[in-house]
Amino acid sequence: MRSIAGCLILGIVVLGLGGCAGTPSYRGYKFKPYTVRGVTYYPLAPADAVGYVETGVASHYQIGSHLFPGKTAIGEKMTPSSLIAAHKTLPLPCVIRVTNLRNNRSVVLRVNDRGPFIEGRMLDVSSKAAKKLGFRDAGLTTVRIEVLSVGDGRYRLD
Repeated sequence: MRSIAGCLILGIVVLGLGGCAGTPSYRGYKFKPYTVRGVTYYPLAPADAVGYVETGVASHYQIGSHLFPGKTAIGEKMTPSSLIAAHKTLPLPCVIRVTNLRNNRSVVLRVNDRGPFIEGRMLDVSSKAAKKLGFRDAGLTTVRIEVLSVGDGRYRLD
C-alpha cells in the first residue's frame, strides 16, 4: 500500500511540473516559436545564442515608413538614429557585432525586432547601421554576425 501511495504522489508531482513548462523565458524574454506567412520560426534559447555566428545577406529598413511604423517586436520605439537590427531567431533583445564582408566595416547593434521575412535575407538593420556598415545606398550586402550578449546591459551602443 505504501508503494502505491508513493507512486501516486510522484505522479502528481510530475504532472504538476509538466504544467510549468509553458513558454520558455529568460528574465522575462520569451522565445516561443512563431509563424509568419506560413513559415514557423524557432528562436534560439539565450544559453545557445551567446557566441553564435552566422553569415548571410543583410538589408536595411526605413524607420517610420508604412512598413516599419516605429515599434519593434518587443514594443520599443525605433528612431532614425537607432542602432538596431531584426533577426528571425535570435533571442530578443540581444547585442551582436555585424561585419560587412565586402569592406570589413563592423558595428555593434541591438537586436530588438523580428525579420526580415524575405527569402534569402538573414538580417535587417536600421538606416544608420547600414550607413556605418557602408551599404545603405546598395541596399544589400553580405555580413557576418556574432552574438555578444543576451538580455540588457553589458554593451554600450553609440
